[in-house]
Amino acid sequence: MPADSFTDRVKDLLVRIPHGRVATYGQIAMLAGNAGGARQVVRVLHSSSARCKLPWHRVINSRGTISLRPGAGYELQKELLEAEGVEFGNNGRIDLKRFLWSPG
Repeated sequence: MPADSFTDRVKDLLVRIPHGRVATYGQIAMLAGNAGGARQVVRVLHSSSARCKLPWHRVINSRGTISLRPGAGYELQKELLEAEGVEFGNNGRIDLKRFLWSPG
């Protein structure tokens, strides 16, 4: 595997998402060089989050919601985000204009 693989770029981006901010799967894929690679970002998170200590909870879908289902990680992800100050609206959405990470 080349040192600068898509997976490596995704991991590098994930660790840069600051406390109290979120990124979308598609945003990370685009920044890593594959605009259509949102599902690959999911794969990286699934296979590497624990081992590489990635802030998996800071990645959400483009609608501003948590993709995990209740009883399958939703509650934990929401709890972790709220502990960082990320707020959810009554509709369960995060205001992306306010909380979306914008890499500098």
